[in-house]
Amino acid sequence: MLAGVAPLGRCWHAMWMRNNSKYDPENSGFISTERFRDLLAAHGSELDPHKLEVLLALADGNADGKICYQDFVNLMSNKRSNSFRRAILQGSRQLRNSALREEVGLGLSRRLVRHVAYETLPREVDRKWYFDSYTYCPPPWLMLAITIAEVVVFMYYGFQLNRWVLQVSSPYFLKGPLPYHPQLRAQAWRYLSYIFMHAGIEHLGLNMAMQLLVGVPLEMVHGALRIGLVYVCGVLAGSLAVSVTDMTAPVVGSSGGVYALVSAHLANVVMNWSGMKCQFKLFRMAMALVCMSVEFGRAVWLRFYPPAFPPCPNPSFVAHLGGVAVGLTLGVVVLQNYEQRLQEQSLFWIFFSVYTLFILCGIFWNIFAYSLLDVKLPPPP
Repeated sequence: MLAGVAPLGRCWHAMWMRNNSKYDPENSGFISTERFRDLLAAHGSELDPHKLEVLLALADGNADGKICYQDFVNLMSNKRSNSFRRAILQGSRQLRNSALREEVGLGLSRRLVRHVAYETLPREVDRKWYFDSYTYCPPPWLMLAITIAEVVVFMYYGFQLNRWVLQVSSPYFLKGPLPYHPQLRAQAWRYLSYIFMHAGIEHLGLNMAMQLLVGVPLEMVHGALRIGLVYVCGVLAGSLAVSVTDMTAPVVGSSGGVYALVSAHLANVVMNWSGMKCQFKLFRMAMALVCMSVEFGRAVWLRFYPPAFPPCPNPSFVAHLGGVAVGLTLGVVVLQNYEQRLQEQSLFWIFFSVYTLFILCGIFWNIFAYSLLDVKLPPPP
C-alpha cells in the first residue's frame, strides 16, 4: 500500500505504527483528531508546510472527531478520496491564513507552477495541493507536440506551394491526405487529421497563440488525458458539425479543438469568478474573446469569399461552433473538479452520453443523408 508514498511518508507511517497502541489501541484504523493534532505538533516540522496545513484542515474538517489512516496515506502519496475531499472542504478555513502567492524565495520554475495554479484553479486548497505535487514529469507534451506538428505541416505546404497566405486557394492544397473534404468523407481519419492543415499563416498564428497560452497551462494542471479528451472531442464535433450543416464545404485548421479548450476555460473562470485569483482576469478574458472573434470572423469571411476554383467552396467556419459547444458542456465538467475522477461525476456521463449520441447521429447522417437529400457535392480535389 505504501509503494507510491514518498520516503518522508514512510517515516510518518512508521511513526504512526509505533504510536498505534497509544493512539489506536483497538487497531481500528482511526485515531481521534485531538491525538492526531498532538502527533502533528510533535513531528509536523518534518513535513512540507502545505501538507501540514492540509493535514490540519483534515483534522478540523472531520465532524466525527476521527482521522482515517487511509486518508493520511492518500495525502502522503498525493491522492485524494471522496471522504478526504469532503473533510478538506469542511476544514478549508485553515488554509486561508497564508496564501500561496505570499511565499518568497521561489525559483523560476516554482513561480511558473504557482502562476499556472492561480490561472486555472479557483480554490486555495487545490492551488496548494497542485503546487506541492507538480513535478514537471511528465511535461505538458501533448499541446506542444500538436503545435509543432501543425507548424511542420504548414511549412511543408508553404515551401511546396510557395504560398504562405490563403494556401487554401491553391489547387493542390486539398489534394493531400489530411484535410476533410465532403467527397472523401468515407476516409474516417480526415475527421481528425484536418487539424494539421491551415488556410494561411494568420490562421495558424491565431490558433497557435490560443493553443499554447491556454492549452499548455490547462495540461499542466489537468494532465494530457483530460485535455486531450476535450481537444479531440472538439475536433471531431467540429468536422461532424460541418458535415451536417455545411455539407459541401471542406474543413481545415485546429479551431474545433482550440475553441473547445478556450471556451471551457473561460466558462470555468466565469463560473468561479470570486475564487479565481489570476491577475488581470477581466483583461485576459477580453483578449481571449477578441482573439476568438478575430479568428472566427476571418473564417466566416473566407467561407463566403469567392472561391478560387469554383464550384469547390472555401473551408467552413462551423467547426468553430462545434468546438465551442463541446467546451461549454463536456469541457466545463472535465475542468471544473480538479483531480476528481471523471467516472465519479454524473454530469460528465450525461454530457458524454449526449456527445456520443451526436457522434452516432453524425455518422449515420454521413452514410445516408447525402444520397437521400441528393446533395450536389463539389468535385473531388
